Amino acid sequence: MDPLDRTPTEAADYAVLSALYGALLAGTAVSSRRRPPIATAELPALAAASYALSKLVVHEKVESWIRQPFVEEGARRPKGRRLRYAVGELLTCTRCTGAWSALALVALRLHAPAAGPPSPPCSPPRRVTTCCKRGSRGCAHTRRPSSERPTIRRFRAGCGGPRDL
Repeated sequence: MDPLDRTPTEAADYAVLSALYGALLAGTAVSSRRRPPIATAELPALAAASYALSKLVVHEKVESWIRQPFVEEGARRPKGRRLRYAVGELLTCTRCTGAWSALALVALRLHAPAAGPPSPPCSPPRRVTTCCKRGSRGCAHTRRPSSERPTIRRFRAGCGGPRDL
């Protein structure tokens, strides 16, 4: 990041971003006072998710639509002046974007707990595997009768003919 005197911004532009972040943080804190706190065991997962989200927003092509108004994609430099340039700086810095993504994920976890941690007794990898194996019926903890299970058609080695599994 360049010093303030070498960028087309004013201190007020960064103050606007800081005030917005502070307002969102305060709003999250006030609106979640009567909600159960986030369990300590969930914090590593939230940290990893915010890291991944910030890398996604800053670097990946799929999120270029977010950066496009604020960042020159080829040079990875902020474009425009004043607040637009300041937002462009924010969107080119993984640490800066990480703070915003962490706030968003914590707010989401506090206000939509069902979107948060996996429910026992399944761990996420087992849950995904189970859901994929059981097809479109979802992740039920009961086994379906064999007549309702989808068949997978494979080719036998050697003869080339299909067989049901």
